[in-house]
Amino acid sequence: MSDIIETSSAWLTSDDLAEVRDRVPIVYVDAVPVRLDSIGEVTEIGLLLQAMPDGTVSRALVTGRVMFGERIRHALLRHVEKDLGPIALPRLPANPTPFTVAEFFPDPEISGYHDPRQHAVSLAYVVPIDGEAAPSQKALDLAWVTPEEAMSPELRSEMTAGHDRLLRLALAHVGLLP
Repeated sequence: MSDIIETSSAWLTSDDLAEVRDRVPIVYVDAVPVRLDSIGEVTEIGLLLQAMPDGTVSRALVTGRVMFGERIRHALLRHVEKDLGPIALPRLPANPTPFTVAEFFPDPEISGYHDPRQHAVSLAYVVPIDGEAAPSQKALDLAWVTPEEAMSPELRSEMTAGHDRLLRLALAHVGLLP
């Protein structure tokens, strides 16, 4: 028996993933992409427009699964590059402690965070972006908005699954709640 664990084939087949989703929580990361001014204050927040698991098209944060054997910071980098492009140049946190942990459930009444596919536990981060970001993969658009615009009722109504709540917590974390 080998002591080496194979992690290069960390993706599950669709059938295996469906079975796991029925039985255990899945670990995710959420990233709130931001642009900073010269003194480190958030000036803009990047919001994707994409199809969500609940069937809506809405504004969303960067989000995705953590693969077996993958470090949190590698998952953050992979998902930021997947959604914002390879030259987004994210500045990952030195410490992988999230600003919050959110639990997504198939039943939207349990926590206010909703994922119809599964019970997911998501570690959420504010991630400064230094490069050129553009929507890629499944994202239809990327909009950079001010913190004030991000908290407007109109924009928040475009967000589903609890992403508006995560955005509000992120703004509180960086001291920008209106």
